[in-house]
Amino acid sequence: MRQRLSDRIHIALPAEEAFQLFTPNGEREWAGDAWDPRFPAPTSDDSEPGTVFETTAHGRRTTWVVTERVLGRRIAYAQVMPGERAGSITVTLDAADGGSEAEVVYELTPLSDAGADHLKQFADAYGDFLRSWEDEIAACLEKRAAS
Repeated sequence: MRQRLSDRIHIALPAEEAFQLFTPNGEREWAGDAWDPRFPAPTSDDSEPGTVFETTAHGRRTTWVVTERVLGRRIAYAQVMPGERAGSITVTLDAADGGSEAEVVYELTPLSDAGADHLKQFADAYGDFLRSWEDEIAACLEKRAAS
């Protein structure tokens, strides 16, 4: 069964600056060692629509395609985890007091019974998952400020 998951997080940067944190390479700064995108074709702009990359975060191989980009405002991806799930992830940034707010929307469909089980677990923990993004980004920005 298809799931649509949506929540918002606060980022202590203007939307135009926060945008970079949600690009494939920009996410490396705050997502830790689990996030290591590999690009099968060289790219000078990792946020350009059509850009393809792969990750193996948490032991799962995932193929991603940038499907939309509005610089400083929105980036969207198609995502396929073979045999598990497929769908899209969209991050939309808006100005907010003290920085910006990112709405993160996952629209996912399981590709197997095991994928449906994993998707249910992911959906049940989605709020906590995004809170971890918020905490990791805040720690990253604190580290930047201290440098």
